[in-house]
Amino acid sequence: MSFIPDTSTLIQFAIATIILAITPGPDMTLFVSRTLSQGRATGFASMAGALTGTLIHTTLVVVGISALIVASPMAFFVLKIFGAGYLVFLAWQAVTKGSAFSPEKRTGPRVSLFRSWAGGLGVNLLNPKIILFFMTFLPQFVSAHDPNASGKLFFLGVMFIALSIPVTAPMVLAAEKFSAAMKASPRVTRVVDYLFGGVFSAFALKILTAQAK
Repeated sequence: MSFIPDTSTLIQFAIATIILAITPGPDMTLFVSRTLSQGRATGFASMAGALTGTLIHTTLVVVGISALIVASPMAFFVLKIFGAGYLVFLAWQAVTKGSAFSPEKRTGPRVSLFRSWAGGLGVNLLNPKIILFFMTFLPQFVSAHDPNASGKLFFLGVMFIALSIPVTAPMVLAAEKFSAAMKASPRVTRVVDYLFGGVFSAFALKILTAQAK
């Protein structure tokens, strides 16, 4: 199947995706907070909303980048260089500023599953960092000269969602214990931050080196 990237690309993408999924951020905070205050069903609804947003981001990126490849392979090359630099920037931020994870157990009126889903969708779609990340992250795994670039981009986007679910779902299932563990062991969070920083820096530098040849 021509739309499936080679094994090496799949492995690299899987590693990067899993590390990104376990790194605490706004989405994870929302899932855990909703679970703590409203229950698991609400937490999963929020997670489903965020994943829906990811699919929308993926579709928009595939359409936009595919058009860019056709219009100007050189512009696509510049995007990849910019993307590699942005990954280094994200890695630096993770190491210097740390992850954002501060779930709150708020009491209040019951929130419907639809509103929880919409909340997760909104957090994902309206986050400019996610938009920029997908615009610069996905292109690193395809070539401007690949006739199946658009298909591979969409496949990787769906793969991103598929790999994120088994990582984030256990956090919702064990939200109270997970939240307590994260707060009691800040070193664990820092280890994840350094892991994120190290892997994404190495990956970005590899991209920059390959493009320079």
